[in-house]
Amino acid sequence: MRVLVVSAPLVGHVFPLVPLAVALRDAGHDVLVATGGGALAAAEAGLPVQDIAPGFDFGRIALRVFPRHPLIARAEMAGTAGTRGAGLLFGALNDQLTDPVVALATRWRPDLVLYEPFAVAGAVAAARLDVPAVRQENALFDGRDLVRATVARLGAALRRHGLTELPTPAAALAVAPLSVATQDGWPMRYTSYVGGGELPAWLREPGERPRILVTRSTLTGPGDRGPMPAVVAAAAQVDAEIVLVRPDERSARSVPGNVRVVGWIPLDEALPASAALVHHGGAGSAFGALAAGRPQLATTGPGDRRHNAELVARRGAGLALRSRDITAQALTRLLTDERLRTAAAQVSREIAAMPPPTDLVARLAALV
Repeated sequence: MRVLVVSAPLVGHVFPLVPLAVALRDAGHDVLVATGGGALAAAEAGLPVQDIAPGFDFGRIALRVFPRHPLIARAEMAGTAGTRGAGLLFGALNDQLTDPVVALATRWRPDLVLYEPFAVAGAVAAARLDVPAVRQENALFDGRDLVRATVARLGAALRRHGLTELPTPAAALAVAPLSVATQDGWPMRYTSYVGGGELPAWLREPGERPRILVTRSTLTGPGDRGPMPAVVAAAAQVDAEIVLVRPDERSARSVPGNVRVVGWIPLDEALPASAALVHHGGAGSAFGALAAGRPQLATTGPGDRRHNAELVARRGAGLALRSRDITAQALTRLLTDERLRTAAAQVSREIAAMPPPTDLVARLAALV
């Protein structure tokens, strides 16, 4: 079976697709990943990758799209736009991706197309070739809502390829634990490839004090430094070892004695020896802490960040705060609140009980 895996050209979008793509490859199937930009790093996992977005610049798309829709743009920056902002941005992106993805699929002739909700160009290609399409979730939104919002802005691309609407996929893969969010499809345990970097030995074992990992987004906008500045400002008043992962230069410049700095590390390997995670509210970071059973503090920033943070807080597995509201008291609560720790452990067990990607390979092959 030949499987074309289609992702938006963003690292945080393609890495959650890599474990299933690798499982398909290891089961003897031919796999090709179609993406671009920083997401071409999926090749580090030993997968063949095709660049379908040369010169990709997400910021340029946002600057072109959002000025035409100021109300949605304002709501998107506040994290209150729901799927409307994503529809605008990824509708414009998929308008660019659809032609090269269809051309690649026409040449390569896949038997099945696996795509993520922000890369509906893959579903268009599957419809053109009349092969099964499978949607794999990689966020905490319901993928059906994301696809609807994107396709609503994709009329011209659909018409170029003889479609009036996007067909229902042959299957969908739901990765969110049910106690946190509802998604449609076959359940599959969320796992993500972590490219680059090695874990220092000292991060493999608990330290003398509880450890808080602090990360930031792989995609940042103007003035968006995430939670790190607030954490650094409060750190000296917290009885913990605080580790900044890939900090910006300003955050790393002058830090208290209980703060350490590291580069890119495999977060899933660092979390077991850590007590908590502070992050920007991205889906990958939220999933990582949930899977590890660690309390998290997620900031309520633009895009899906508020949505993700509030879902985690509603489940009781973490805190949702604005970056400027991060205090020593909040960080201390993250370490000492037994209710947060209990809820995070419950969700971790729930995720562990979901089928791993390897268990989905036969079901996907049966669709062809």
